[in-house]
Amino acid sequence: MRLIFLLCLLLPLQTLAQDFVPNYDEGKVPDYQLPDPLVLENGESVNNQGDWEKRRKEILGYFEREVYGKSPEWDGEIEAEVVLENDNAVNGKAHRKEVKLTLKREGKKAEVFVLIYHPKNNHPAPFILGLNFYGNHTLSEDPSIRITDAWIRNNETYGSANNRASEKGRGKRRANWAVEEAIERGYGIATLYYGELDPDFDDGFRNGVHALYEEERNESSWGAVAAWAWGLSRVMDYLETLEEVDAEKVAVLGHSRLGKAALWAGATDTRFGLVISNNSGSGGVALSRRRYGETVGRINRVYGYWFAERFSRYSENEDELPIDQHQLIALMAPRPVYIASAVDDQWADPKGEFFGGLHANPAYQLFGKTGMPSNQQPQVDQPVMGDIGYHLRSGGHGMLPYDMQQYFNFADKHWKGK
Repeated sequence: MRLIFLLCLLLPLQTLAQDFVPNYDEGKVPDYQLPDPLVLENGESVNNQGDWEKRRKEILGYFEREVYGKSPEWDGEIEAEVVLENDNAVNGKAHRKEVKLTLKREGKKAEVFVLIYHPKNNHPAPFILGLNFYGNHTLSEDPSIRITDAWIRNNETYGSANNRASEKGRGKRRANWAVEEAIERGYGIATLYYGELDPDFDDGFRNGVHALYEEERNESSWGAVAAWAWGLSRVMDYLETLEEVDAEKVAVLGHSRLGKAALWAGATDTRFGLVISNNSGSGGVALSRRRYGETVGRINRVYGYWFAERFSRYSENEDELPIDQHQLIALMAPRPVYIASAVDDQWADPKGEFFGGLHANPAYQLFGKTGMPSNQQPQVDQPVMGDIGYHLRSGGHGMLPYDMQQYFNFADKHWKGK
């Protein structure tokens, strides 16, 4: 029965993907006008930080209602249990532990496992927190790190045909997360498997953290991206209790769909001191109105459960959106944001990702910040770093060691000596 269910789930997605022909021609990008981040709903201009607080609330409300859905306030308790420790990790330079966080609310619970690396020579340390795609065991070859028993997307490298992670994936993402370099540079890493927060298929929102709440869903109820972002905030709740973590210097990081989640986490939770988007594309940092690569219509048809139901109103109707993704970046102001694209990842619209950062500049300038320091998309492998950073990396879709190096450089720029 499970096999039949999965086939029914996947076949419509394949058909929808085949029917969609993306635009990769800049000459076919339509004329568009972006909503002004510094104009209130009543038409008045935003001229100071006090005005911005009003405008920020308006923009956040639009994204909650129209795009990601509104997540519930957390009113439960979190129980932490250290299930694994190693005081001699990363060639003796780091302390590593895996912690089971049990989220309890009104007799219900959800469990997630967080893998934490802390450099011994830096206490408390700045941290990078991010969701991973295939399980914590993919960051280390140590056989003691548990393999998630949650549903994973089919991938021969990381799992098996029954949608379960396996030993095949152990250590396969170690280089991508640059754990050794993080420790050398004085940064901690905290990560968890995103599927433990919410499974990445349309389950009717019955599992993961959605199951903690009995609610009558409506067009603006929270989708999977919001659930993943909400879960990052619960991990932040825990990190704040650890003396080895500099809670003022926790960056939230995500790649692809998890880049969308990291951005939404940064927008809704100002405790994150720095926000990093890696190839987040449509529904992330790329401008929706450009209709380049993956579009609002395509992402809604294939991955509608990621978003609020209302977002489907804007499929092939992007100009009616009351906001666009540059305003998502504006919600981070004045905190630093880094945006990464890849030259061969046209699906994610690298130019649209750059513009998503560039057009957030007005909000940063209210705080005396620079924002994006260049009006022109930089050349390949030539990062620019203001209060908003950006690079266009060689290669395709992925989070690679080069990307992580730039994130450490960017964090050094903003946090070193502070």
